[in-house]
Amino acid sequence: MTHSYHKHILLFLLLLLSAAGCKKGYLDTVPDNITTLKDVFTNRAMTEQWLARLYNPMPDMWNQPYSVPWTGQCDEADYAWVQPGINSGAITPDNASPSYWNSYYQTIRQAAIFLQNADQNQEIKALPGGDRLLKQYKAEARFLRAYYYWLLMRQYGPVVLMGETPRLPEDNFQIPRSTWDECAAYVLSEMDKAFPDVPVQHVNPVDPTQADVTQTGRITQPIILAVKSQILLYHASPLFNGNTELASFKNTDGTTLFNQSYDKERWKKAADAAKAVIDLNRWELYTVADPDPFRAAFLSCRNLFFDGWQKEAIWIRTSSAHVSNWERHCSPRCANGQGWNGIAVTQEQVDIFRTANGKAISDNSSGYTEDGFTGSATPYYVSGTYNMYTNREPRFYVDVTFNGAVVPVVPESGQTRVEFFFTGNSGKNGAPRDWPSTGYTARKNIHPNTDFRTGRNFSRPAMMIRLGEIYLNYAEALNEYEPGNPDILKYLNKIRNRGGLPDMQPGLSQEEMRRQIRLERRIELMFEGHRYWDVRRWKVANDPDQHQGGAFHGMNIEKGTSLSDPEFHKRIVSFTRANWQNKFYFYPIPQSEIDRNKVLMQFPGY
Repeated sequence: MTHSYHKHILLFLLLLLSAAGCKKGYLDTVPDNITTLKDVFTNRAMTEQWLARLYNPMPDMWNQPYSVPWTGQCDEADYAWVQPGINSGAITPDNASPSYWNSYYQTIRQAAIFLQNADQNQEIKALPGGDRLLKQYKAEARFLRAYYYWLLMRQYGPVVLMGETPRLPEDNFQIPRSTWDECAAYVLSEMDKAFPDVPVQHVNPVDPTQADVTQTGRITQPIILAVKSQILLYHASPLFNGNTELASFKNTDGTTLFNQSYDKERWKKAADAAKAVIDLNRWELYTVADPDPFRAAFLSCRNLFFDGWQKEAIWIRTSSAHVSNWERHCSPRCANGQGWNGIAVTQEQVDIFRTANGKAISDNSSGYTEDGFTGSATPYYVSGTYNMYTNREPRFYVDVTFNGAVVPVVPESGQTRVEFFFTGNSGKNGAPRDWPSTGYTARKNIHPNTDFRTGRNFSRPAMMIRLGEIYLNYAEALNEYEPGNPDILKYLNKIRNRGGLPDMQPGLSQEEMRRQIRLERRIELMFEGHRYWDVRRWKVANDPDQHQGGAFHGMNIEKGTSLSDPEFHKRIVSFTRANWQNKFYFYPIPQSEIDRNKVLMQFPGY
C-alpha cells in the first residue's frame, strides 16, 4: 500500500477517536483534505484502488530467499544468507518468520470493508453495465478474502473466522479457532458465492477475442476452480482427513479442531474439482518442437517459464521477483556482472532425477554411475564433468546447476563452465558468503540471456497455478479414490512425456502409483512453492526418504583444485537441520495474539 493510503487511513481513524472523545465545537470540524470511507466508496477511482490493494499481499513464489522462503525450509534447498528458525528448531511464537498472520488478517478486514461499502458507489452504477461491474468487484473481494483465509489455514492450521462484516473496536474479539472442517467449508462456500459474478476471462475492450493483458492476475471463474482444486486436495490429505495424531488439539471448550474420521469421499471431490478445470479445455501443456526428442523435452520444460505461461498458466501475477531476487541469488559468480550463487540444491533432490531412459539411479539397468568423468561435451555440460551428472533426464538440466554445467546466464568473459570446487570460479574460496553449501545451485526459471552487468532481463509473469499442477492434482486424488482408473496414467504420462520420459505402464499397485505420483510432483513442481506443504499434508516429513530434518548432503566444497578433482566429488553432510518435530506441521500464532485472545489456542509444541 502507498504511503498516501496509510496516511489517509490513519487520519480517518484519528478522526473517529477524537469524535468519540470530544464535545462538538470548532475542533470537531473535518478538514477538507481528510479522506473518509464515504469519500472512498462514492468515488469510482478510489473504490477501484481499494479493490486493487486487496491483491497486493499475494505471495510470489520466486521472491526468494527472504520474503517467500518455503523452498529453503524443506529438502529442496539451503540458503546461503538466511537460516529460518524452523530449520534450526529455534522457531517460537515470538520469532516465527515469515509471519503472515497480521498482514493477511488486515487484508481480510479490508475486503470485508469493501463488501460492506461498495454498493454506495453510484458513479460505478451509472456506467453502462455498472451494476454487473460492481457485482464483479464484490465477487473479487469475496474470493480474495477467502483466499487469504486459505493461505492462513495452510500455514497455521484452523483459524479464526471473523464473519461477514468488519468488527468494531468495542466488539468482543475473544474468538476461538474454528475447526479445520468449518474453515474449509467456509472458504469453499465463499468461493462458490463469488464464482457466478466474475468473468470466464477478462477480454480486451477493443478486441473481445483477445485477453486484456492489463487485467493480468484478476480473478476469473477458471482461477476459482483451480484454487478449489488445491484446497480440496489438501482437505482430502492425511494431515487434514481423519488425523488422530491431533486428537488432543482442542479449543478451551473441548472442541476437537481436526476431524478424527477418515472420509474417502473427499478424494472424489478433489478429483472432480481438478477434472472440472481440465475439462474447460482452455490450456495445454507447453511444448517446444525439436528434431532431437531430448532437446525438445529440455526446451519445453525450460522455456515453460519464459513463454509457456501463455498456454499453460491458469493463474498468473505480474512479477519482477524472478529478476531482482531469484535469478541473481541462484546464478553462479561466473555470470557476467556476478551472481550471488547461494540457493543450494540438496543432494537428496539431485538423486531423485531419473536417468535419460526414465529409470531411477538405484536401478542397475539405468546406466547411472558415479565412477569417472566424461570425455564428451554436450549443450548442458563440458568435457571433464563427473559422470554422476551425465545421461540424466532433461529436467535435471533444467533445474540444477552442477560442477561442469554450462553457465545458466550470460557468462563473464572467458568463462565457459560453472566451477563449484573449492578454488573454482564459483567455489567457496572466492567469496565470504556467496557459495552453495552443497556444490549445486537452483537453475529453473533463469533466463539464459539474462545479463547482470548490462541489466538485460526478460519480463514474464509468475505462474501461481498451471495446468501441469492440475494434472498432478487429478492423478493423485483419483489414485486415492479409484486406483486403477485409466485417467491416472493418462495424465501422469502427459507430464512424464513432456519431461522426456517414456510412458509408465499399467499394473502398478495403489501404493507404488502413489509413490510415482509424489515423485513426479516433487520433480515437476520443484522450487515452485509446493514441496514444503506436500510433505506435511502427506505426513511423510519424518520418513527416511522424505526427511525434512537431520543431515542433508552435497559435494565436498572444501576440496578441489580442478574440474575433475575426485576430492570435490564426494558425498558429505553439507548441513544439518533440527530433527523433525510434529509441531513443525504448522507455524505458531504470534504470541502477541495469544496474549490478547484468551480463547485462541496455540498449536501444540510451541
